[in-house]
Amino acid sequence: MRQGMRNHLVNVAFGTGLSMMAMAGSAFAIESCVASLKKQAVAAGVRPDIAERMLSGATFDEKVIRFSTSQPEHKTEIWDYMAFLVDAQRIQDGKANLKKHNSTLTSIEKRYGVDRHVVLAVWGIESDYGNFRGDFYTPHALANLVCAGKRRQKYFQGELIKTMQIASRGDVPAKDFVGSWAGAFGQTQFMPSTYNSLAVDFDGDGRKDLVNSVPDALASTANFLKNAGWSNSRPWGYEVKAPKSYSGPSGLKNYSSLSTWAKRGFTKIDGGGLSGNLDAALIQPAGAGGPSFLVTRNFRALRSYNASTSYGLAIALLSELVSGGDPFKTPWPTDNPGLSRAQRVELQKLLNRNGFNVGEPDGKVGPATREGIRKAEARHGLPVTGRPSWNVYSVLGGK
Repeated sequence: MRQGMRNHLVNVAFGTGLSMMAMAGSAFAIESCVASLKKQAVAAGVRPDIAERMLSGATFDEKVIRFSTSQPEHKTEIWDYMAFLVDAQRIQDGKANLKKHNSTLTSIEKRYGVDRHVVLAVWGIESDYGNFRGDFYTPHALANLVCAGKRRQKYFQGELIKTMQIASRGDVPAKDFVGSWAGAFGQTQFMPSTYNSLAVDFDGDGRKDLVNSVPDALASTANFLKNAGWSNSRPWGYEVKAPKSYSGPSGLKNYSSLSTWAKRGFTKIDGGGLSGNLDAALIQPAGAGGPSFLVTRNFRALRSYNASTSYGLAIALLSELVSGGDPFKTPWPTDNPGLSRAQRVELQKLLNRNGFNVGEPDGKVGPATREGIRKAEARHGLPVTGRPSWNVYSVLGGK
């Protein structure tokens, strides 16, 4: 009852502040909006000192607003996305972490029934095994999305309040909420609402700390995937060979048994047959000219972590490779493939060396790097795209 009243007060306060927050997208001073958010947080049970500590100093962040309208997994070509996320270094580091955390991963798999390699792959994709958790102090990022954002302000306001409630309970120190522009935090990047419903205390210290505890982070991810429908009784899917000129059912809403897919002319990529009643759906993320996959409902569980087919395939492929499996056999339909993280760093060095100043090489492709790439492409007669691709890398001397 008390919590319900608090939520009502928060919603009323937020509603009365919408006119102030409607000044979306401009670099206006957000101090008054942040002051209102502090009051709303305290009304929702956040300790006043925590609200002050987590919101003081929040200023307009153009990068947060820009990122909120452009997500890479939805706009990046899949061969660029996969080259960056599933590179040799991430595979090598994954195998090392598989050995290092074998006991923990074994216990997690036994308790939650989720393949340890899949849990490890989520960790690798989300934070590079805990080595990179994001560029943003998430309370300030969320404050920007509430005060200067253009959409879903009520949703982000709720996530901000939940963030401060988590800190108030003592599960995660206030200073440790570092993560994505959208408010996800921790080694496997949970949104605060997801944390509240699915985070677990696996190391038994009385706190659900997804930032500083690897066991808590990995077990929480397994719990998420279990609740999303993952079952170790089935694989995530198979790379397959489609019959020429196939024009039948496809997409994640069209499930059929493997036996039915076999009757339609599909085989495993190595030529092996398909059989049985396991349901699967056909996806061709780069069109009919690229790889084809028959994916089970386990793949849908992967996509629930991030609603992107590219993301789901990155998790699936990395899990296969860290467990000693094979890469996808069918090449992506491009003669200008993407670059690994190491190659992106080298590309930035080459751009600087050739007079296209893009700043300190860090492998992150932001506006300065894209502008440098465009100038290099124009100088060398390449199509001007701003894309970190093999063609511009090689023309500048990359090998």
